Amino acid sequence: MIINEFTNAPGHWLLARMGKRVLRPGGKELSQKLMSELHISPNDDIVEYAPGLGFTAALALKCNPNTYVGVDADEDVIALLQKKIHRENVQFILRNAAETGLESGSKDKVYGEAMLTMHADRRKSEIISEAHRILKNGGQYAIHELGLVDVDDKLKNEIQRDLASTIKVNARPLTEAEWRNLLESMGFSVKKVFTNDMYLLELKRIIDDEGLFRFLKIGCNILRHPQARKRILAMREVFRKHQRHLNAIAILAEKIN
Repeated sequence: MIINEFTNAPGHWLLARMGKRVLRPGGKELSQKLMSELHISPNDDIVEYAPGLGFTAALALKCNPNTYVGVDADEDVIALLQKKIHRENVQFILRNAAETGLESGSKDKVYGEAMLTMHADRRKSEIISEAHRILKNGGQYAIHELGLVDVDDKLKNEIQRDLASTIKVNARPLTEAEWRNLLESMGFSVKKVFTNDMYLLELKRIIDDEGLFRFLKIGCNILRHPQARKRILAMREVFRKHQRHLNAIAILAEKIN
């Protein structure tokens, strides 16, 4: 997706246009934790849903998996990653995460970050079902998503409305229990759960994720683009408004049937 204007662009691509590379709700720290717990080995055939700018793909490829497939529905993402990463055992395919076209029971590990949250519950189930289909029995599925804490239905709806109005994506975060139940209902056993604060747009997290030099570059880009600055400040305001009820959650699950 090429962004030519900033008013209605999805929040994650707006941030990417400003130079932000780490776009996960729990930051680099939670992504690294999740990848560490996956224990990717040279024997593993792995799939990544929505690899985005390739940050987590780079973490996975450091483990030298047997094969890696990145699945994304955005032509520009695929083109970017194909130029960025050149390895014989690496493939990026333009497909929907709910219909990858990959062979059933062919993969050892599947993971995706910050993408299930952006879909309605029915679509979440379709994507998880596809992960289940392409995994071998006993294969692992890992997710890193936006979570909810201490909410009732009224507050949950309010948070969803506020997120949708600012990030311009129909985000549907879930509580830990809801994420667990969703995975278990689709044939997975939850093995481990990790959480982190959702400080995506706070200065300390940005510096930790991006480094000081890139943080300064991002800041300069935001200052140079008033429309983008207005959107990003609005997103941060919503995150701060609901900070007590938002977190980042990473789950490692195993295909059991």
